[in-house]
Amino acid sequence: MRHGVLAWLTVPALILFLAFAVFPLLGVLVLSFMNWDGIGPITWAGISNWAEAFVDPLTWNALWVTIVVVVLSVLVQGPISLLLGTFTAGRQRYRAVLSVIFFVPLLLSSAAVAIAFLALLDPNFGLSAGLGLPFLQQNWLGDPQLAMGVVIFVLAWQHIPFHTLIYQGGVRQIPASLYEAAELDGAGRVRQFFSITLPQLKYTVITSTTLLVVGALTYFDLIFVLTGGGPGYATRVLPLQMYLTGFRANDMGMASVLGVILAVLGLALAFGLQRLGGKNRSASQIEGL
Repeated sequence: MRHGVLAWLTVPALILFLAFAVFPLLGVLVLSFMNWDGIGPITWAGISNWAEAFVDPLTWNALWVTIVVVVLSVLVQGPISLLLGTFTAGRQRYRAVLSVIFFVPLLLSSAAVAIAFLALLDPNFGLSAGLGLPFLQQNWLGDPQLAMGVVIFVLAWQHIPFHTLIYQGGVRQIPASLYEAAELDGAGRVRQFFSITLPQLKYTVITSTTLLVVGALTYFDLIFVLTGGGPGYATRVLPLQMYLTGFRANDMGMASVLGVILAVLGLALAFGLQRLGGKNRSASQIEGL
């Protein structure tokens, strides 16, 4: 009886999920086989949109840039978040103050962050001119390689605090008895990190990485304001290409194709990462107790 009542309590959430996730996704899938400029009548296009998307070099460029952003985001944000989460999990008072400072970027919108960095990186009136540092006076957003580096840096600056919070909670769940036993065995801080902290955070790492990958696939507003996808097509990720195709080129059918590709890519990566946890990925991370 109790399980039946609990099942009924999930109905509102299921309805919202169907209304705002499943049905819109099915609508985008149907629209990918249509021709529509966003205003006029919708006509059947068959697989022409899909055929055009897969031969369009802009699609492949956007897909490649998206993969680069995802990989670099994981490589940069993952380790830093893990180290900061482990550090801020300490009980010292000054770490609580640092935790608050670290989490300030979470309070800012992506558009505001992009506008702030645009001003700071201006070669004529930005940070380089204010501090009198010539080596900062570069065309940060005009050079393709520098622009990608700036995008990865700003994305990391804004999103690392979120994943730091996840790791902080995971580290605080690890029993102190494990560290006490390690200290009795003569293990130092580094040995404790690799022998206790990291193995115990297996499922936390998988969860954080999954959120990081899926989040990196949806980066749009910050890149749109910061670089506009430029210079050229150097930072034009798939969500931005989808927006420009749908709302600038008025081709909703092609934009829907890109949306479906993005959704399939996200689901595939998320499913693959969750499979790394094995059959017991939903079990407690505290092993051997």
